[in-house]
Amino acid sequence: MRLSMDLELQDIPGQLLLALQPLKDNKANIISVVHHRERKTPRGTIPVRFVVEMDRSKIEIVKEQLKNSGVTVVRAGEDRFIEAVSVVLVGHVLDSDLGDTVKRIDSTGFAEVMDLSLTMPGVDEPSSAYLKIRATGKAEIQKALTILRDVGVEKKLLVIEPIEAEAV
Repeated sequence: MRLSMDLELQDIPGQLLLALQPLKDNKANIISVVHHRERKTPRGTIPVRFVVEMDRSKIEIVKEQLKNSGVTVVRAGEDRFIEAVSVVLVGHVLDSDLGDTVKRIDSTGFAEVMDLSLTMPGVDEPSSAYLKIRATGKAEIQKALTILRDVGVEKKLLVIEPIEAEAV
């Protein structure tokens, strides 16, 4: 089952590895890690979000192991992504920094690009990118689409949107 965890790590070397150990020990498959190094919490800690696939019955064991290691577990065990949409971007997608576009979605904390396909017909020709985006709900899908629309205007890309969101 796909689950997410929000942790707070001390700002010292080795903390991310410390947080990964209980996931490894309990055979969690790490899907994504968002490490907000530049955004400290009011407590001076570093927020980190993991999305993992693991047996739900092991989540309490992982939380206890993290706590015993001195890692603060803010939230753990919720199914993370329940809605998905497919979108196509057309224009000079690579020249406009596709990585930046993906990062803007992934860094929201409520949505992520889960699939990406790029088509490039020629060096000076417009390219296209197919993105499948997952989010925590319908409202969050709409927020992610708003981000893409803004990126499209800013980077002069055509955004071909879905007619309707699909359940994951």
